[in-house]
Amino acid sequence: QVQLVESGGGLVQPGGSLRLSCAASGSIFSISAMGWYRRAPGKQRELVAAITSGGNTNYADYVKGRFTIPRDNAKNTVYLQMNSLKPEDTAVYYCNAGPVHRSVVVGIGGLYWGQGTQVTVSS
Repeated sequence: QVQLVESGGGLVQPGGSLRLSCAASGSIFSISAMGWYRRAPGKQRELVAAITSGGNTNYADYVKGRFTIPRDNAKNTVYLQMNSLKPEDTAVYYCNAGPVHRSVVVGIGGLYWGQGTQVTVSS
């Protein structure tokens, strides 16, 4: 079992920055990849960014150059650093992890999900 605890959401103006955190606990040795998904009102859940245990990353096209997914292995924590935020980035952001890295990386979603944290980009 893996538990994911998210933090860092909030309200930010367009062009601003925000950093989300996701701390994993439990059977973390089983995690091969972690990532961030988001779901905006009336829209389907979509992959934002992911990182494998080997350090390989995958970003959605719409966040390339704006978002990064650094991690701190010592703290079992992955971050989503969001820069140059746009109103269309407004969504609930979910941390995701799983034992099969492809499920997380390509947008299917791994077995474990965080509770979600709201990010609102508005002036």
